[in-house]
Amino acid sequence: MRSASEQYGHTGRNPVPKRRLQEILARLAGRHGVPGAQLAVLDGGVTTVVQTGVEHQDRKRPMGPSSAVPIGSVTKVATATVVMVLIADDDLELDQPVGEILGEPGLAEGVTPRHLLSHTSGLPSDPADVTGVCLREIRAAVSVCPPGTAFSYSNLGYALAGSLIEAVTGMTWREAVEAILLRPLKIEPAYAGSPRTVPGHGRATGPAGARPVEQALPPMLEPAGALALSAADLVELGRVHLGKPGLLDVVTAADMHRRVPDAEPYGLADGWGLGIAHYEDGDEVWLGHDGTADGTSCQLRIDQAGACVVAFTANGAAGTDLWHDLVAELRALGLAIPERRPPAPARPVPIAAGDFGTYRNGALDYTIRPGEHGGAELVADGEVFPGLTLHDDASFTVRDPVTGRPTPCGRLRGTPGEATAIEIGGRLARRH
Repeated sequence: MRSASEQYGHTGRNPVPKRRLQEILARLAGRHGVPGAQLAVLDGGVTTVVQTGVEHQDRKRPMGPSSAVPIGSVTKVATATVVMVLIADDDLELDQPVGEILGEPGLAEGVTPRHLLSHTSGLPSDPADVTGVCLREIRAAVSVCPPGTAFSYSNLGYALAGSLIEAVTGMTWREAVEAILLRPLKIEPAYAGSPRTVPGHGRATGPAGARPVEQALPPMLEPAGALALSAADLVELGRVHLGKPGLLDVVTAADMHRRVPDAEPYGLADGWGLGIAHYEDGDEVWLGHDGTADGTSCQLRIDQAGACVVAFTANGAAGTDLWHDLVAELRALGLAIPERRPPAPARPVPIAAGDFGTYRNGALDYTIRPGEHGGAELVADGEVFPGLTLHDDASFTVRDPVTGRPTPCGRLRGTPGEATAIEIGGRLARRH
């Protein structure tokens, strides 16, 4: 007969029964108006999977353990893992210029696979023309910083990482990620927009509930966010990164997981490795990644020290809020997942005239300007966020348009009154 820890997949002093995880997930999904969600926990060598709700708000098909939810940027963990497998096989070198690998020496000058995977390439976040050819977009891209000098989250960088995979393997990105990673893990993938993929849903705005939304991702950005997987699939992906020999040898895995000194992902995580984020709480350090697609929110957390993996998927835009509440409840049950706590309060200070202006990351513009009714406001890619307040640590908040509460948003870079850049959502934008 199996022990309680084997049965429920939890090695702590108080084992977590599957029915308890089920109750928590169902309650929180109802609270946040999320149509369907999955939770999978690998602990003590056993995976426990629960789910709640429906795949589609109108069709009412129940969310199942194998329902494939668009995982958004968690796809980058898969892409980075494939790159690292190729590096372990000596098909790629981490510090070789990508232009040389692709036979175009002038392409992304000075950028290496190490820079791409750690978001220190200096490439902008997204292409200006999503219908254009990837390499053409990169040739025309204006860097936000020299390679290896700062963190700036870049989907375009992962599009280029996908091009490296294709050049080295002779396969498409989809073929390579399936053959090298997913099939060995016995994962049956789906992709954004495919028939098996669960639709995302917007936030519930009335009695009809959240409405389904179509997934849309241009082919050139598939390596950055195209996969659709279940929470159970994500646990299997996370298992690769528990530090044990497997698809990645121990040395290559350690290189991938090691924190990159110049990768400071302000607002996203506490550190970054090669394709994987660091989340810290005191002595607790977990690896992982967050991902959002159109109307979905997914999280992956990996505790190497405790050989534990937690994966969560939600087919609703409010899934991120649900995740924050879920982490608090899982921590109370003994799973010490680091929480993303708001920064300590800082003293408000006036915004100097020299900090007003427009800051640019590729095609994205961020403008700090005087507010219509006093104070200041942020215009992010055309959307106005009022009530911008600067603090003495150079961070700033804006007023949430839904709740009206101050919300941490970003920080200024450079001398006070002479800002040269801002950081928002892990993206660096230079003064234009």
